[in-house]
Amino acid sequence: MAYHQLLFRAMYFVGFTPWDGHLRPDRLTSLVEGGSALPPGRALDVGCGTGDAAIYLAQHGWRVTGVDFTPKALEKARRKAAAAGADVDFVRSDVAELREAGLTPGFDLVLDFGLLHGTDDETRAGYAREVTALAAPGGTLLLVGFLPGEGGPVRGIGQAELLRALGQDWALVDSGVGPHGPLQRQGSMRWYELRRAV
Repeated sequence: MAYHQLLFRAMYFVGFTPWDGHLRPDRLTSLVEGGSALPPGRALDVGCGTGDAAIYLAQHGWRVTGVDFTPKALEKARRKAAAAGADVDFVRSDVAELREAGLTPGFDLVLDFGLLHGTDDETRAGYAREVTALAAPGGTLLLVGFLPGEGGPVRGIGQAELLRALGQDWALVDSGVGPHGPLQRQGSMRWYELRRAV
């Protein structure tokens, strides 16, 4: 088991999950509710944690699959979705083995709110392989992560490293600063919107 997996399991075990109930990036709200919003389709939330973003998408007509490797997070996500009346398929899997968990290609939107930025090189390669295989041609990836050196024990990821990790199948559409919560310094996180090659 990788370091980041041990770290997150331990944090869920002791109940220290500062990202739970995190602020939703304004860019996600624009993609879902804005004037040029994406039409609802299939969405994949990798590293979904307790399901906040997945539930939000389901409440806006998306068919959502939320994936996490932490059983405690998925248990809480299922309870939250049931309480909200949101239909989300929560699946336990490692991000580098998504197709082995039965996920099938064709996701129009992939969310990553704090997964890739904390992974090692081997996991990043598996992430790129799996997310690329599962995203629909022309699909959107919205990723939020700490910049390198800004996330404490989290490795972080910058734009150049992200593009290198994902490879030529993805193109950067836009990026911006935020969101930040009470435990993050303003500007320490960035969001990236990328488009899968057709």
